[in-house]
Amino acid sequence: MTAPVFIGDEISAAGFRLAGVRTRTPLPEDLLKVIQWACNNAPLILITSEFAAMLPAREYERFVSQESPAVLIVPDVRAKTTVEDLNTRLRSQLGIVE
Repeated sequence: MTAPVFIGDEISAAGFRLAGVRTRTPLPEDLLKVIQWACNNAPLILITSEFAAMLPAREYERFVSQESPAVLIVPDVRAKTTVEDLNTRLRSQLGIVE
């Protein structure tokens, strides 16, 4: 099995690289191409909230909702963009209204 893929900024990528994760730090215009590559080559994709926020809404929803590979939104070390609360995201995807 191949290693997970991290997509995000260079500083955050350095830490993930030390843990044996394959990393990619794409330019915004290459982000969709890198995500497609990761979807075809990784069992798990870790993407920073900053990079996830760069995706168009439709692409973001499709990406984070896919069954395989699993996608996890992680904070970047600079905390430029907040991470959506997992509980809120799951309730939204399941159509649970409080």
